[in-house]
Amino acid sequence: MFRNILLLFVFFLLFTACNKKQELFYAAYKPITQSVYASGVVKGKNQYQVFARSNGIIKEVLVSEGDFVKEGQAILIIDNEVLSLAQNNAKATARFNDLQINQDKLLELQQSMEVLKETLHEDSMLYTRQLILFQQQVGSKLELEQRTLNYKRSKANYSSSVLKYNQLKRQVDYAAKQAKTNAEISEAQLGDLTVKSELNGRVFSILKKKGEMVTAQSPVAVIANANTFYLELLVDEFDIALIKVGQKVFLNMDSYKGKVFEATVSKIIPIMNERNKTFLVEADFVKSPEALYPNLTAEANIVIQSKEKALLVPRNLLVDQQFVVLANGEKRLVQTGLIDYEQVEILSGITKEDALIKP
Repeated sequence: MFRNILLLFVFFLLFTACNKKQELFYAAYKPITQSVYASGVVKGKNQYQVFARSNGIIKEVLVSEGDFVKEGQAILIIDNEVLSLAQNNAKATARFNDLQINQDKLLELQQSMEVLKETLHEDSMLYTRQLILFQQQVGSKLELEQRTLNYKRSKANYSSSVLKYNQLKRQVDYAAKQAKTNAEISEAQLGDLTVKSELNGRVFSILKKKGEMVTAQSPVAVIANANTFYLELLVDEFDIALIKVGQKVFLNMDSYKGKVFEATVSKIIPIMNERNKTFLVEADFVKSPEALYPNLTAEANIVIQSKEKALLVPRNLLVDQQFVVLANGEKRLVQTGLIDYEQVEILSGITKEDALIKP
């Protein structure tokens, strides 16, 4: 009895399987848009991180988050005692090496040089006179030799004094200029203790507080244009060749759920980030949301191409990305066109009358 029931059940299953109709699919003409997915963030135009040019302790924070600032406006002041002492030292050195202060040394050498010049003139006249007398056989040879020696000595002394004067003048000039330059450098370094805005914009973030230590390697604030924003999108290396400036971008943001915004590709940064294998693409809003803030996240689709009428089939009907299976089991080669997340365009190989089944 049990064996007969089992045979009847198996026969029923076989009969049902043989008579079950397989679902058929047909290509249809519909609109399609091919796009590339990209994730990204909102950035303020000319957004940048503000860095201090000098190390030190924050003495005063002069602005608050949300404040509007002008180019050159002070943001915060840093205290660096070493730089202050260095400036005082540089000023003192500049005063000590000032050209006017060292005029006394030059004047002393100049006076000595004038005396030696007069001595040289007198010894030259005496030598010439003695030489004439000697040629007239008046006076002794010893007297001529003495006048000659005095003349040469005076000439050497005067030449030496000229060299010493010129050397001292060069040293004084160089010391004065160097001291003045060092004082200016020290003044500039002291000026670096005041951190200023590089543009007219808005302070979106203050990253340090009064009393905290800052270095030239750590940002202290974030500033950007007040009302102009754009998108920074990350595009996979496999898709970057499809991206062109001017393409439309449709995006949504968590801060505006349910809303879709439009943008346009404005710039492609032509170097790949080796860490995450992506390219940076910038896009400008066609119409910005009412309120935007830097670093809001966004998910976008960059439109590559679209058609209002294309012969489409579901993507899951494709076999190896180039075949479909007809209802009679035939495997047919097709040429594909645009592809979106659910559908694929068929350029040739089948018509809308061909019945297809899932592979």
